[in-house]
Amino acid sequence: MKGLKRVVEPLAALRAEVGDLEVLFGLAEEEDDAATRAEAVRGLEGLERKLRAFETQRLMSEDLDAGNAFLSIHAGAGGTESCDWAQMLLRMYTRYCEAKGWTIEEVALLAGEEAGIRGVDLRVAGPLAFGHLRAEIGVHRLVRISPFDYQGRRHTSFASVDVSPEVEEGAIEIRSEDLRVDTYRAGGKGGQHVNVTDSAVRITHLPTGVVVQCQNERSQHKNRAQAMRVLLSRLYERRRREQEAAQLAKYGQKGEIAFGSQIRSYVLQPYTLAKDHRTGHEVGDVGAVLDGELDDFIEAYHNWRLEQQAGKK
Repeated sequence: MKGLKRVVEPLAALRAEVGDLEVLFGLAEEEDDAATRAEAVRGLEGLERKLRAFETQRLMSEDLDAGNAFLSIHAGAGGTESCDWAQMLLRMYTRYCEAKGWTIEEVALLAGEEAGIRGVDLRVAGPLAFGHLRAEIGVHRLVRISPFDYQGRRHTSFASVDVSPEVEEGAIEIRSEDLRVDTYRAGGKGGQHVNVTDSAVRITHLPTGVVVQCQNERSQHKNRAQAMRVLLSRLYERRRREQEAAQLAKYGQKGEIAFGSQIRSYVLQPYTLAKDHRTGHEVGDVGAVLDGELDDFIEAYHNWRLEQQAGKK
C-alpha cells in the first residue's frame, strides 16, 4: 500500500499543480499582470524540479530499491587528510538523508587518530533509500588546500563509499561454520558500560573475507544481531554485483562494479567543481554539494544507468 501511494499521490499532486498553474497563467494573460506572471513562472520552475524527481523515482524499480540501506564510508590512504575527508562525507550524507526525512542509525564508527574518522557504518531507513544511495557507491576524491599542512599545500584525499540493501533473513544462506565471531570492548558513545564489557561484535565471513562489526548497542546479543543483518546485506549485494558483472561480460562490456572505482571529484582549489566521472554531470557550487544537495547527481546517475542498460540490449 505504501509503495503504491508513493507513486499515485505525487502524480495526483503534480496533476493538480498543473491545473493551478494553468489558471494562474490565464489570469496573468487576462489582466496583463507582471507580478502574477512572475509567480506563475516560479511555480512552473518548481513543478519541473518535482517532475524530474518523480521521473528519477520511476527509474528505481529494481528489487529492494524501495527499501532501507546500509551505507559505509572508509578513509583511503593519506592518514589524517583522508580521515577528515571521510568525516566530511559522513556530514554530507547525514544532511542528505535528513532532508529526505530518513532515519539514520550508527552501527559502528572508528575514529581517526588525530582527526576525522577511519570508517563508519550507518543504517538508513526510509522510502527508496537504497534506490537513491546506490548512486554513491565508489571512490570519492577531494582536492583542496590542506588545513593540516602548515605550508598551505594542495592535497588529494580519497574515501570509499559502499551501499547495500537491507534484506530479509533467508535472502541468502549463511552457514554458521563459515563465520568467525570476535568480541571486544567498544569505545565512543554509549556511556561507561560499553567501555568495560566486551559488547562490540566483529563477524568475519571466511569464504569471502567480508568483515562487519557493530558496537552501537550496549548488549552483545543486540550487536551480534545487527552485525548479522549488515553481513546479510553485504553478501546479498556482493552476489548482485557479481551477477551484474557477468551480464556485462556477456555483452562484451568492460566495467567495474563501482566500488573501488573513482566516481566523483570534489575540487576546492585552485577552482571549485564537483564532477561525476560516470555521467559527466558537474556542479560549480561544491559547498552546496557537501551540504547534501545530491539529487542532481543521483538523477544523472539513474539516467546514465538506463542508457547503459539500453546499450547492452
